[in-house]
Amino acid sequence: MYLVNRAHPLAEDLAPADLVPADGGRPGILLRREARDMLGQLLDAVDGRGAIVPVSGWRSRAEQQAIWDGALAEHGRAFTQTYVARPGCSEHQTGLAIDLGENRPEVDFLCPAFPDSGPCGALRRRAADFGFVLRYPAGKEAVTGIGHEPWHFRYVGLPHARIMEDRGLVLEEYLAWLRSFPAKAPLEGSGYALCYLPAGGEAVPPPGGRRKLEDTNDGGAVLTVWRDRP
Repeated sequence: MYLVNRAHPLAEDLAPADLVPADGGRPGILLRREARDMLGQLLDAVDGRGAIVPVSGWRSRAEQQAIWDGALAEHGRAFTQTYVARPGCSEHQTGLAIDLGENRPEVDFLCPAFPDSGPCGALRRRAADFGFVLRYPAGKEAVTGIGHEPWHFRYVGLPHARIMEDRGLVLEEYLAWLRSFPAKAPLEGSGYALCYLPAGGEAVPPPGGRRKLEDTNDGGAVLTVWRDRP
């Protein structure tokens, strides 16, 4: 649930400990293990293996700096500011973002083709069921600070991805909305409860079974509690 953008840069440049190779991409494309596993399930669900290839996963700050500098030199400032995050402000540095492309003889590293038809279209429609969201949709440029990128998917997990998809929210909007659900008045759903915990605030977590506390990088954390089923 970590928010990374121009207003919320990463505090440090550390490679996550659970980085693993992404299936089907060129050597060196890494994702955090949970994201990699769920991406594999998503690709299987849409029969996308071979038709869709991972193009870019985890990046270090140094790699992001090189991409920024190269885009500036080749494409100019307007293009770079629209499609490339500044070093320290890229989701790719979390290991939870993946650029995917249609498998073609030539795949553009910065802007891979990802049509809204065939396996690519099917993946986009099913992504939320596997914890992924289209991070930079059209019409949300003023919120995300990044142009429409149909190839860039971010793993946020369930039930968050499904809620974001159903409500048409990007991550910035979703975290702002979750602030209205404190621990004493959580968001209740089918089999789960969610609440936003401000930094330093006293928390009384809702009862339940398995739980996950995630830093948001915006001054708080999101607690997800999965209810025990009878």
